[in-house]
Parts: sequence; C-alpha cells; structure tokens
Amino acid sequence: MAGTTGSGRRRAPADSGASWFGSIDLGLPGDDDAAQSRFDRGEWRETDAADSRFLSRQARRIAGSGQSAVYRLYRAFVASRAVLGLALLATEVAITWLSPRPQRELVLSLCSLYAMVALLLWVLPNLLGPMQPALQSRLRRRHWMATIGVDMLSFGALHLLAGGGALNYSALLVLPVLMAGVLTPRLQALGVAAGCTLILLAAAGLNVDVTGEATLQLTQAGLAGVGLFVVGLMAGELSGRLAREELTARGSLELARQQAQLNRLVLEEMQDGVMVVDRRGRVRAANPAARHLLDEPLISAADSFSLTGVPAWQPLVRAVDRAFGEGHWPEGGRDVVLPRVASSDTGPRQLRLRVRFTRRRETGAPEDYCVLFLEDLRTVQARVRQEKLAAMGRVSAGIAHEIRNPLAAIMQANALLAEDASTAQQVQLTRMVGENAERLKRIVDDVMEVAPGLLPEPAPLDASLQVATICGEWARTAGLAIGADSVLRVDLPSEPLGVVFDGEHLRRVLVNLLDNALRHGSRTAGAVLLRLAVTSDSRVLLTVASDGEQIAPEVERYLFEPFFSTRSRGTGLGLYICRELCERYGASIEYGSRGAPERHRNVFSVAMRRTLLPDSDSRLHFSA
Repeated sequence: MAGTTGSGRRRAPADSGASWFGSIDLGLPGDDDAAQSRFDRGEWRETDAADSRFLSRQARRIAGSGQSAVYRLYRAFVASRAVLGLALLATEVAITWLSPRPQRELVLSLCSLYAMVALLLWVLPNLLGPMQPALQSRLRRRHWMATIGVDMLSFGALHLLAGGGALNYSALLVLPVLMAGVLTPRLQALGVAAGCTLILLAAAGLNVDVTGEATLQLTQAGLAGVGLFVVGLMAGELSGRLAREELTARGSLELARQQAQLNRLVLEEMQDGVMVVDRRGRVRAANPAARHLLDEPLISAADSFSLTGVPAWQPLVRAVDRAFGEGHWPEGGRDVVLPRVASSDTGPRQLRLRVRFTRRRETGAPEDYCVLFLEDLRTVQARVRQEKLAAMGRVSAGIAHEIRNPLAAIMQANALLAEDASTAQQVQLTRMVGENAERLKRIVDDVMEVAPGLLPEPAPLDASLQVATICGEWARTAGLAIGADSVLRVDLPSEPLGVVFDGEHLRRVLVNLLDNALRHGSRTAGAVLLRLAVTSDSRVLLTVASDGEQIAPEVERYLFEPFFSTRSRGTGLGLYICRELCERYGASIEYGSRGAPERHRNVFSVAMRRTLLPDSDSRLHFSA
C-alpha cells in the first residue's frame, strides 16, 4: 500500500479505472492480476456500460461500436475482395512473365483493373456513400454494382478468356454468390446464382468445339450451378439468423443496461454500506455508504482498494477471514469495532457486519467473494429506540389526554382554595400545589405537542425575518442588553430567505436552543452565537453555538431522547420535541463539537428545506 492520508493511515493503491460495483469480468485471457476479479472496472464512470454478467467483453465492444452485423460482413467481404484482387494480379504477372502471350496480357489487364477497384473500395470505405444504419439493411444499388456486379463481370470474363486452359477461374464465382446470399434478399441472391450458372454454361458451350466433350462439360457446369444455388440459399439463411440473434442481443443488452442502472441507483441511495471482498482482502466494489463507514475520505468511487495494511481496518479483515473460514455467518450479523485515529475522534466506531456469499455452501465449491453489509451500530440502536419511542409516544399521548381533565380540575380547585387561604401555611401549600400542577401541565402540553396527527401544509416562511423577531423577543424576555457587549451575537443574511417551517414551531425550537446555550454558557459578551446561512440551493442552516463546557460523550448520545435531562427539575423533553418538530418539515437537528481550541465549542445545527418566498418588502433587523 502506498500513500498516506491526513489521519495517519496508509492508503491502498487504487486500480486505474476501478469502479464501485462495476461489471463482473468473465475471466477472458489477457487480464492482469489486478483485474482477475469478476468485477470489471471503469464501466460505470466512463461508458456507463451494462453489467457484464450478461455480456462478454467482445459483445460489449460490438454493441458499443454502433455497427450492425450486415455492415461488418460487408467490410469483411470488401477486404477479402482486395486480398483476392492482389492474389490474382500477382498470379497473372508471374504467368505472363513466364509465358508471354497476347491473350495473357488481356487477362493481366483485367486482373489489374479488378485489383485496383477492389483496393480503392477497401481503402476508401465511404467512397460509395454510407451504408444503411438499420440492422436489416441491404446493399444499395451502387454498392451492389461495385461489389457483386463487378465480381460477376470480372470472374465471368476471366473464366471465358481462360477457355480450356490449365488455370480454372470458375471457383471465383462463389464469392459474388456468397456475398449476395448474405447481404441481399433471397430473390436477388438466387438471381446472382442463376447469372453465374449461365456464365458457367456459356463457357462450357464455347469449350465444346475445343474438347469435343459437350455432355461432360455441360454436366460439370450444371452441377457447379446447383452448388452455387445451394451456397446462396445457405448463406441467406445464416445471414437471417445472424440478424435475428443480433436484434435479440441488442434487446437483451438494453434490458441489462437498464437493470444495471437501477441497481446502481439503489446501491448509491442505500443507507447501509455494501462491499464485495475477495479472499485476499481486496475490496472489488463499495457503495458510498460503505466508504463513509470506513472513515476513509480519500477512497473515491473509482477505487478498488485493499483492507489489509491499514491498522484501523484489521478487525474487519479478521472478520472477513473468519467468514471465509467458516463458510457461513449469523443472520443477525456480528459487531465489529473499528478504532478511530483522527485527533477529533471521540471514540471507536462500532459496526454491525452481515456477510453473504456468492455461492451456496452445499455445492462444495470454494467461495471466492463475499458481500459485506455494514451498518453503524448507533444507527441500529437508534432505529430500535425510535420504534420503542413511537409505541411509547402513542401510549403517552393517550395518557396525557386523560390527565388533562382531572389536572384542570385540580388547578381550578387550588385557585379557589388560594382565594380563601388565611394563614401563611395555607398560602405556601396552595402555591406548592399550583407550581407542581403547572409543571404537570407543561409536561402534558409537551407530550401532546409531538403526538401524531394531521399537520396543515406550512406556508413559505421568511427565516431571516422570523429568526430576527424571535431573537429580539427572547433577548428582552431574558433581560439581555442589546448592543456590542450583548451575550447574544446574531449573524443573519440581509435578504429574505424562504424555508419550509411553521412560524410557531420554529419559535419553539429556537427558544429552546437559546435557553440551553444561555444556561450552559459563560454569559460574557458574545457567549452565544447564532448564524443563519445558505448551504446549497435546497438547504438553509441555522446554528446556535455557545462557549460552555464541551458535552461529555456519555451525555451526547442521549441528547435527543425523551425524559433525559441533566437538571433535577428538567422534563427532558426540550431537545426531543425540537427533533420531532424538525422532522415534521423535512428538517434535521444535530449536535457537534468543535474541540477545545474553539471558543464556541458546542454547536446545535438545524438544516431546513429552502423554498421560494412571495414578494414582500417587510423586513425586521436585529443587532446584538
């Protein structure tokens, strides 16, 4: 492994052109060792080719060329004619040089002309114009005349001029018949075979005077003509079958390409990490979620990398070796702990690992590859907790609804008793009852706030205006001074900023975050920093940072859980309600720590969906 990362890890060398979830190679000869995986590389990023589990490399090359089988056969015939023309010319040159005769000079001239025409058509493929692009295309008239027509005339003339000589040119007539059978309709192919047969019969009739064997000559010509008809018919059948198979192959190729694109889209959007690993610990494919879980930012989508050699990945390497050794893996998976080495890391990363193999164990064949499914254990635990909380929430909402009526009666009765209280002890008791009843009422209201129900469609909200209004009201309520020495510093955009959120719910979220920041901050000038900014075309980020002590890891994991509070009189529902309200509008809330060197170490971020605002000139600016 070569190269180092910013976190001190050694990075595995990348295969050039490697891609995540590339195509499966069929193991054709010529592959190097790095490519001897069934997962081909570079197909998605460069050519977006289909999964080669359905295609060989030759099929992908032919399909990607855009040329039909008819055109490729036409070019093969053109090349064969050029080679045949050169061979005829060389043969006639040699014969003419050894035995010069006037008749041989005429044959030599004819061979020279044929060789020149054949070579010109081969060297300049577009001399006669382009071929028909359709798969079932046939030769145009000018292509037919320049190839089949020229062959019939040239070979027929050579056969007639040769007479009964030692050199027989009749076999050359098979080429135009074969070419017509492959590249023309059946009727035209039979016409070419008939024409060549007439040439043979005419030559046999002319040779009768020389040899005197009319029956034998005509019989040989007739049999040769029958053979030409058979060649034409068989070539036509094979050509038709080739065209049909090519149509089927192209249809299958398109289906395979579409299926591979769907597979790629699904894998890219999966929250779980998916990797394909071989016995040597080399990752042949990995989706974005898997690369994120490995905590290696320098692994790109086009990298095939090795797990071995990186100390932080050794637990994963041991788990893969164990899986290959045992040949099976529990359905529920096993937990793997990967240490973190970056200075900002707060602890090891725990992963839930599930392994599946490409072959069944009962086949007895050795496993070469396994598919790894990776999940962050915190995500798994959070999902389980969320399911439990959803059930508890439904129960709690029902209980809170039943508590409201008797609680209202208690508060009303206590108010009547407070009016008649005459002693200090009675006043203290009624006050205690009122305070605790009010506390119960707040808890009931909080539970009902996040109870499931139908929500009205929120109207576009000007976040700049709303946040400025909320900050101003909160500062006055908290008794904070307004100015350069204020505890609260606000950084808002000068232009309206539309978001998808309810105004009252945004007030609830922001006030809760500001209260927490003020409660745990130093209360010095600028101790609480609020910033609203655009992060992308679709997202707006609201952050509330404070200079309080960094939240401990054992507390951080429970921040957004209900009924968890570090204060004795806290309900533990504040941040939980904030998260529930954010999720209602497609927003998210997270906590992050910037480390000890930063003043504002504790940062709560609310990412909201951006939207367009109706035209409005009303603005409210807040400065603190």
